[in-house]
Amino acid sequence: MRVESQDPLAAAAGRAKALRRQVEDLEGTDVRDTLVAALYAKAEDIYQNSVIEPQQRVDWDQKVDDILTSKVLGYPLMLLALGVILWISITAANYPSELLATSFFAIEKHLSAVFAKLNAPGWLHGFVVLGIYRSLGWVIAVMLPPMAIFFPLFGLLEDLGYLPRVAFNLDRLFQKAGAHGKQALTMAMGFGCNAAGVMAARIIDSPRERMLAILTNNFMPCNGRFPLLIAMASLFLSGGFARVNLIAALIVAAVVLFGVAITFLVSYILSRTLLRGVPSFFTLELPPYRRPQIMQILVRSLLDRTLPVLLRAVKVAAPAGGIVWILANLHIGDLNIIGHGASFLDPLGSLLGMDGYILLAFILAFPANEIVLPVLLMSYLGVGAMLEFDSLAAMKTLFASRGWTWVTALNVMIFSMLHFPCGTTLLTIYNETKSRLWTCAAAVLTTGTAVLVCVVITQGIAVLQKLF
Repeated sequence: MRVESQDPLAAAAGRAKALRRQVEDLEGTDVRDTLVAALYAKAEDIYQNSVIEPQQRVDWDQKVDDILTSKVLGYPLMLLALGVILWISITAANYPSELLATSFFAIEKHLSAVFAKLNAPGWLHGFVVLGIYRSLGWVIAVMLPPMAIFFPLFGLLEDLGYLPRVAFNLDRLFQKAGAHGKQALTMAMGFGCNAAGVMAARIIDSPRERMLAILTNNFMPCNGRFPLLIAMASLFLSGGFARVNLIAALIVAAVVLFGVAITFLVSYILSRTLLRGVPSFFTLELPPYRRPQIMQILVRSLLDRTLPVLLRAVKVAAPAGGIVWILANLHIGDLNIIGHGASFLDPLGSLLGMDGYILLAFILAFPANEIVLPVLLMSYLGVGAMLEFDSLAAMKTLFASRGWTWVTALNVMIFSMLHFPCGTTLLTIYNETKSRLWTCAAAVLTTGTAVLVCVVITQGIAVLQKLF
C-alpha cells in the first residue's frame, strides 16, 4: 500500500506555527527578538567552531564599548561630550563673532554715507540699511561662528562611531516611553536642523513610532536657536561667576537635557493616548570605531550643514528685517504697529513670565528661529534700528530697562526650546505625513507644552519667592 508523503512546505509551516506558539507561551517574550537572538547565537557558534585565530588579540572596540555603553559611565560620558562641545562652541565663537560684527557695522557706515550722497529719502535708508542690512549682519555674525565650530565637532563624534553608542544607551529609556531607540538618532539630527531630524524619522519602520519621533523632534534645539540660548545664559544666568563661558555652557546643556526629558515625557503620554500601541524593538549592531577623516568632516560640515542653514536664515532675515522696520515705523496714534501687537499679547506674556514684545518676536520669527533676537531688539528700540554689537552689556542694559530678570531669561530659553516649529520644519512635517491634521497637531502640541511649562515655572518661582 502506497502512502502519500506530506507536502514539505506544509510541514515546514506547521513546524513554524508550533515554534511560534512555544515562543509566545513565554511571558513577556517578543517573537522577533527571540528569533534574532537565536540567529546571532547560531552565527556565533558557527564562528567559534569554524574560525581559528592565530593569536589572541585585544578587542579594543569591545573594551571601549564596555565603558561608553556601561550603565554607570554611559550617561555621564554622554553629558560630558555634550557639555564640552557646547563650551568649545561658545568660547571659540566669541572672537570671530566680534570681528564679523565690527566689520559689518564698519561697512554700514559706508553704506549710510552712500545713501546720504545720493540724497536718498530717509525711509529708503532705514528700510535697506537699518532693516535689511543690519538684520543680515546680525544673523551672519551671531550664527556663522558657532555653526562653523559646532557642526564639525558633532561630525567628529559621528565619524568616530560614537552616535550609535548614544542610541544604544538611550534605547531602554525610549522603550519605557513607548518609542523606538532609533529616535535618538533623529534627535541628534535635530541639533543641526529640525527639518532634517523629521526627515531622518524615515529610518523607523513602525508608523506609530515614526510619528512619535516627528511630533517630538522640535523639542531638540536646532542650530538657529543656540545663539538665543547662549545669549540668555551668558547675560542673565551666569552672572557672578568668573568663568562665564563655562557656566553658560553648563546652563545651555541643562536646558537641552530638559528638552530631552520633555521628549520622553510627551512620548510616554502620546504612546498611551493618541498613539497607543506596543513598542517595537530593534537590534543595533554597533559599528567599529574609525579614524575620523578631518578634512572630509570639515568640508561636509561646511557644504552640507553650515552653509545651507546659514543661507536659509539669510533668505528669511532679509525680508523679515525690512518688514519689522516697516512695522516699527508705521504708527497708529502714538504707538507703532509692533507696540499695538505687543500690547495685545502682553497679558499672555506676563502669565508666561515674559512680555508681549517677546511673544511677538517669536511669532514674527516663524519663518526661521534665527531671527528672534534681531526682531526683539528692533521691536524694543521702536525705530526699526537694531542694537549694534559693540557690547553684550548694552544688550543686557536694554533688556533690564524693559524689566527683564533671570526668570524672564529662563522662560525665554524654555519657550525657545519647546515652542512651535519653524515654517520649514512644519512644511517638512506635512511632506512626511501628508496630513494637515498631524502638521497642526505638531504645532499645537509643542506650543501647548511650552506655554504649560513656562506657566508652571513662573508661578512656581513666584510662590517660592513669597515663601522665602
